[in-house]
Amino acid sequence: MPTPTAPAANLARTVVFAAFIAILGLFPGFYLGAAAVPIVLQNMGPLLAGSILGARRGTSAVLLFLALTALGLPLLSGGRGGIAPFFGPSGGFLLGWILSALVVGLIVRRSAKPGVAVLLLANLAGIAADYLIGIPYWGLMIGDIPSAAVQSLVFLPGDAVKLVAVSLIAVAVHRAVPQGLTGTARQRVES
Repeated sequence: MPTPTAPAANLARTVVFAAFIAILGLFPGFYLGAAAVPIVLQNMGPLLAGSILGARRGTSAVLLFLALTALGLPLLSGGRGGIAPFFGPSGGFLLGWILSALVVGLIVRRSAKPGVAVLLLANLAGIAADYLIGIPYWGLMIGDIPSAAVQSLVFLPGDAVKLVAVSLIAVAVHRAVPQGLTGTARQRVES
């Protein structure tokens, strides 16, 4: 039977992951060519949050991070903060982090024992969810959705590396903490 954990522990996990996403922002983003959206490590945070905390707490960690950013804390890569980044070309990718953590968490939750294959699939779906919101938003900002789609191709190699790294880290965490960090222990099937 699943055993619930203390609400304070769940809150602490959520806050710690929001802080982890902020720490990933210490690594500066860089722009390739004339792209208006930087390449950052920070988009690994929502994937890890969903992979490790699950859909509800992972999404909560992303929402907390984005709320603090919108309030003006310079938590985004390059020391950006406030409401302006949400209304620029990368705003859709920021909002896409919410869906990304949710999708990853929902897929991971369906697996009794998430392994590399499940986590690769979940994180691929998470990146796709981020692109699903980020690319059209970016296209609307620059007035050319096809151009935004073409420019976003520059992200694919780096995101592929991040996808593998996040999946391997999450597998290691799930092995190290088999009862899970999502707030309930996974049910074990006894034969």
